[in-house]
Amino acid sequence: MANFSKSNVPQFSVDVYQNEFLPEGGREVNAIVTVTSTGGGTSGGRPADGQSGPSAGVVLMVDCSGSMEYPPTKMRGAREATAVAIDALRDGVSFAVVAGTHQAREVFPANGALAVAGPATRAQAKQALRKLTAGGGTAIGTWLRLADRLLGGAEVSIRHGILLTDGRNEHEKPEELQAALDSCAGRFTCDARGVGTDWEVKELTGIASALLGSVDIVADPQGLAADFQSMMENAMGKEVADVALRLWTPQGSEIAFVKQVAPTVEDLTARRTEAGPRAGDYPTGSWGDESRDYHVQVRVPAAGVGQEMLAARLSLVLPQPDGAPRVLGQGLVRAVWTDDMASSTRISPQVAHYTGQAELAQVIQQGLEARKAGDLDGATAKLGRAVQLASASGNADTAKLLAKVVDVVDAASGTVRLKARVADADEMTLETRSTKTVRVKK
Repeated sequence: MANFSKSNVPQFSVDVYQNEFLPEGGREVNAIVTVTSTGGGTSGGRPADGQSGPSAGVVLMVDCSGSMEYPPTKMRGAREATAVAIDALRDGVSFAVVAGTHQAREVFPANGALAVAGPATRAQAKQALRKLTAGGGTAIGTWLRLADRLLGGAEVSIRHGILLTDGRNEHEKPEELQAALDSCAGRFTCDARGVGTDWEVKELTGIASALLGSVDIVADPQGLAADFQSMMENAMGKEVADVALRLWTPQGSEIAFVKQVAPTVEDLTARRTEAGPRAGDYPTGSWGDESRDYHVQVRVPAAGVGQEMLAARLSLVLPQPDGAPRVLGQGLVRAVWTDDMASSTRISPQVAHYTGQAELAQVIQQGLEARKAGDLDGATAKLGRAVQLASASGNADTAKLLAKVVDVVDAASGTVRLKARVADADEMTLETRSTKTVRVKK
């Protein structure tokens, strides 16, 4: 990994929100950790004051399988969107374009390496895009492995992929895709987009989740260009990669879970890698100017009234070539035992809010599963609970998506009726965006 000087890493701040008071014998400590990164030196992905941005590599993976020809606007939209994304590349960024079918093929620069963005290479890449035609199957694992080879061979600090598909991964076993994801995880981040309505939501969300990127649906191919431009601008705004959330716990304590809860829900618990005695690292990917929230739950040994302890120490760490990681920010999670009922039963508003947002994501997914399985009562109950949670937390975007799948009788009580007919695009949009959260009002 590249070594970062003090000047070109954003400033990180860590804020911890919790109710540290536990009843006598209480063992469960919850905290919301807000991590904010500022001052990386770019705005909209362009370096400020003539500075060059961090070294970055991007591989665009475009589905060219046979189904991309129907309707013809799909392939045309994909070519145009990729051209717009290439235009949004910062000068000096390394990039490549891969055509994905049942195998992966380098379209540009097609020499086993990445090209360096500039007026000439952008024009050449867009020329190469015009020759893209649809034909063949879909084996996404091969696309990801080629992207990994191309990015791995480049001397860059930030490695990113953008993947577009319109169909299911039918020419590769699920375990082959999983093996590709396992080998690419931690090596580059990747945003995934599904165009139309013939792709599998769980497949694409699984890819984005494993590679710490975003996922979304572009139901109409005409929306691809704007979406690709914004994805590329976001990628160009990243300043630092491979930041980990390191949690240290004292003897007798253990981490129950670690979840990112804003801007989306992402469970990081199983991704822990040990980082010395009583410490573990949880990956957070690449950062630009942004803020994210994490929910950490720690189980501590039970103690008596009046005792207090440090339940966990959290640090943001950046690996360095010389071994010792650089600490970018720190925070503490505390536990204090009390016999004051009012103190020990008060739930931190931040913890309450994000517990609700995580439940909202879960009940939407369960409700849609029940609906697909023909369990209409189960679907009505789960989606009704989702409407209630979205309404109570002010998650207007999710409430609007739910209203396309159910008729809302009373949002406050979660009383709903399933709609008899639901457009595939509406159901897939709700499922794809179910993990998007609203931030707690400070």
